[in-house]
Amino acid sequence: MVHAHMTTWFLALILFFVALGLHKSGKEKGFKVLKMILRVLYILILATGLGLIFSLTTISFLYIVKVAVGLWVIAMIEMILGRTAKGAPTKGLWIQFIIALLLVLYLGFSLPLGTDLF
Repeated sequence: MVHAHMTTWFLALILFFVALGLHKSGKEKGFKVLKMILRVLYILILATGLGLIFSLTTISFLYIVKVAVGLWVIAMIEMILGRTAKGAPTKGLWIQFIIALLLVLYLGFSLPLGTDLF
């Protein structure tokens, strides 16, 4: 289940940056298609993440923090894509996205249920 979760969020990050590239190059139809695919990936990320959480015998506070920060990352991706499509400024959202992404990666790789990177 850990590998499925890691694959879905890694694929979502790649598609996020591809969608931004498509928008910059003026390909709005491809941008909209990738936004829809990303929304399906959000569901898969949430499903695999909840599967991992419910497989634990005891849930510590750090796992709850990781879930909250993971939702924050998904929200920032969606808000950056939405504001980019409208032409609104996204600097503050990018700062939040980077902070949340680094935090969720640190928590994900440092907690016992996952891959030992740190």
